[in-house]
Amino acid sequence: MTKITAAEVNKLRQTTGAGMMDCKKALVEAEGDFEKAIELLRKKGQKVAANRADRESTEGAAIAKVNDSKTVGASIVLGCETDFVGKNESFVNLANQLAEMALNCSTKEELLASQIGNITVAEKLIEQTGVIGEKIDLTAFEKIEAPFVGSYIHAGNKIATMVGLSANVEGAETVAKDVAMQAAAMNPIALDEASVDAAVIEKEIEIAKDLLRQEGKPEAMLDNIAKGKLNRFFKDNTLVNQDFIKDSKINVATYVKSLGDVKVTGFTRVALG
Repeated sequence: MTKITAAEVNKLRQTTGAGMMDCKKALVEAEGDFEKAIELLRKKGQKVAANRADRESTEGAAIAKVNDSKTVGASIVLGCETDFVGKNESFVNLANQLAEMALNCSTKEELLASQIGNITVAEKLIEQTGVIGEKIDLTAFEKIEAPFVGSYIHAGNKIATMVGLSANVEGAETVAKDVAMQAAAMNPIALDEASVDAAVIEKEIEIAKDLLRQEGKPEAMLDNIAKGKLNRFFKDNTLVNQDFIKDSKINVATYVKSLGDVKVTGFTRVALG
C-alpha cells in the first residue's frame, strides 16, 4: 500500500477544504496521486449533491460588495441547510469571495461558470457540498450600477441590501447606507409608484373595492376611495415613499434630498430563505 504522509494529507485538505480523514482516504484510494484524490473528493461531492438535491437551503450568508469607485455593487446569497454551517468561517469566507467575483459578472449563470482556482464556481459548490455534507448553492444574485452605490449587511449575514444614488456627493456614503438599512428593515416591493407591477396595482385596487363594498360604500364612490387606499399602499410599500426609519416625520425621498439634487435610482435586497 502506498505510504501517505501527513504533509500530503494536509496539502489536500488545504486545497479542497475536506476533512483530514476524507483526504487520507482519497489519497489512499488514489495511491498517492494528488490530482486523482481531488477528483475522488469531487465525485463524493456530486454524490452528496444528488442525494440532497431535494433539500431546502434556507440558511447561509447574504453578502453585498461594492467596487472601489463605488459605482457598481453585487450581492449574493450562498445557501446551506443549517445555521451552524451558515455561520462557519470558511463558509462565510467563500460567500465573500463569490460576492467579490460577482462584481465582474452580469448574471448568476456567468458567476457559476467563472473560474475559482482550477474549477468553476458551480463545481466548487458541488465540491463543498461533499466537504460539508449539506446542500450548498447560490440562491440569489443581484447587481446595481449608479453614480454612487452603498450597501448594508444585516447582523449575521441574514439580509444584504444595496442602494444607488444619482450623484456622488459629500455625505452620499452615510445616506446610501441609511437607505440600504431602510430597505433591509422595511422590505419595500419597489422603488416608487412607477416601479410597482401593474398586476399588483390592479390586485390592490380590487381588494380595496371589495372591502369598501363590504362596508356598504356606494359603488359610485369606490374608485375615488380605492385610489386613496392605493396611495397608502404606495406609501407603505415603495422605498422612496416610506417613512424614514430614523425620522418618521419625513419620507426616504425627502431624507435623500438633504444631500441636494440627489435621488435614489435603484435598490436591491437579498435575504436567506
